[in-house]
Amino acid sequence: MLEGPKVSQSELAKRFGVSQPQICRIIKNKERILSEWHRNGDPERKRKREGKDAALEAALLRWVEGTHAADLPGTGSLLHLKAKHLAEALGRPDPEPSGGWLARFGARHNLAFKKPPAEKGDAEQPTAEHWASVVLPGLLRSYAPSEIYVCGETRVLLPTGCPGKGESAGDQLTLLLCTNADGSEKAPLRAVGESPRPRCLQGVNLGQMPWSYRAGSLAGVTAPLFTEWLREFNEGMRRQGKNVLLLLTKHEAHPYLQLSNVRMVFVPPATALDRGIANDLKGHYRRRLLRWLPAERGAGQPTLLDALHMLAQAWGDVRPGLIAGCFRAAGFSPDAGAKASALTPASGLLGQEELERNGEPADGDEGTSEGEDAGELVQPCPSEREVWGSLATLRRYLECRATSPDLFQAFYELEDVLHMVSAS
Repeated sequence: MLEGPKVSQSELAKRFGVSQPQICRIIKNKERILSEWHRNGDPERKRKREGKDAALEAALLRWVEGTHAADLPGTGSLLHLKAKHLAEALGRPDPEPSGGWLARFGARHNLAFKKPPAEKGDAEQPTAEHWASVVLPGLLRSYAPSEIYVCGETRVLLPTGCPGKGESAGDQLTLLLCTNADGSEKAPLRAVGESPRPRCLQGVNLGQMPWSYRAGSLAGVTAPLFTEWLREFNEGMRRQGKNVLLLLTKHEAHPYLQLSNVRMVFVPPATALDRGIANDLKGHYRRRLLRWLPAERGAGQPTLLDALHMLAQAWGDVRPGLIAGCFRAAGFSPDAGAKASALTPASGLLGQEELERNGEPADGDEGTSEGEDAGELVQPCPSEREVWGSLATLRRYLECRATSPDLFQAFYELEDVLHMVSAS
């Protein structure tokens, strides 16, 4: 209209019901207004309203434009997570963005997020024939063995009369197991029991344990618990910069989710990828339960906390070669040349011969000569009960003060060494 036949500002003001000075300001700022209108991308927007945090909005908008330029999928949940991370990086006192702020941000910049594209049929459970002939070959072409994960559940019995579980807890736990096809990465165990607040877990720094515990109905994994684990698993993959495939069986407690870094695919029930892995873990767990000696330890029956530590150790005992073998038996060939390696002592453990050799006095040091330090008291060798009591004290200290789950790996190795010494 401003570029057509010349019309006076007074006539324009009458036509649009505004004042003549307002028309004058619009003409004066014509280039800036048109530039902002084109940059906004929403032709229906009539008012320019800035957000309260211009720096955060600018950073978030650059991220959105980058994902669009790279043709990456974006969702509202991803936008919320990125806004939170940017707010933390900018040192905002309240880094959690509200839903209203994100909605207004999207409206100001005309953003419309769609769910990331998924392969057709991912949410459905294929037949065994369709899986073997169509789905599986396509997955093997798209993902490396280290990017293919399997997730499954199994139940284990707790020792009879296991204390510390609460007043009416069940006698079993449900374990959520997850590992990749070559066994190079095993997710920390997620255990589900019936007691919401086990007494033996009081005072334990649960965030730094090599396992996690949740309470569920009848000690089983429910849909909300599984969803929580899925989101944590996806966040872990996002931090590593990995996009992975997660295989699992279809179940009412396994909701299908569109995730940023994890693609869920349901497998036929007969596949049972996790069955051999679960059986091996149970075998290691039973061995460690039998190794518990109440008479020597003086501790009575193992508690729920003891059982969780033994399960974490048993999960560490499951060898990558066995995991790869289970995948090959199910039709996967992540590493055709891989063979189960022979059992070797874990790093830092002493072999039986070395233990026996270390138990003997060294040559030239047969003992104190007669009359030498005769008045000095000799520290007696501690009993096994004293050793296990000291080990329990050390474990309790780590449970309360540990800063990383990795510290328990060193503790577990020390415990295995003491068992070897005790058995020799």
